[in-house]
Amino acid sequence: MTTSVTRLRSHTSLRVFILGQRNCGMYPKFILRLEGAGIAAVATAAYFTIGGPLWLFVILALAPDISMLAYLAGPRVGSAVYNAFHTYLAPGVLGAAGMWFGMATVTWVALIWAAHIGVDRAVGYGLKYPTGFKHTHLSGTTDPGTPAGNPAEAVSDAVKTGDD
Repeated sequence: MTTSVTRLRSHTSLRVFILGQRNCGMYPKFILRLEGAGIAAVATAAYFTIGGPLWLFVILALAPDISMLAYLAGPRVGSAVYNAFHTYLAPGVLGAAGMWFGMATVTWVALIWAAHIGVDRAVGYGLKYPTGFKHTHLSGTTDPGTPAGNPAEAVSDAVKTGDD
């Protein structure tokens, strides 16, 4: 009896950690975070399976986050650059090219990049809206001073006013 109660509490704690709420079910945020964890695990396993060196993984693991420096040019530019470095399209194309042309180092970089994005998604860092750094497709929150609700409305309002 005690063991099943402990498991239930542990499971509830995991759901609260993942979503910040108790009733997670199969909500899109949960699915996207789970998907990110899966991609991170597969990309990391593939990297080491094909002989990628640990030192390269350690050095490049946080490299895509350098894109945050674009926020110095304002939230619109910052979100565009950050999102370009945090979508699976670029590492997917890079990895395919690396495999096609037999360039192991290029494939390694693509796998590290995909693993980074997966970890970001798993812990709740999503693609950014131009309304502010903390306003993401996974957060469900807005920065102070931005409209609450539909992010498309916030983006539309920012475009109309020309705010950066």
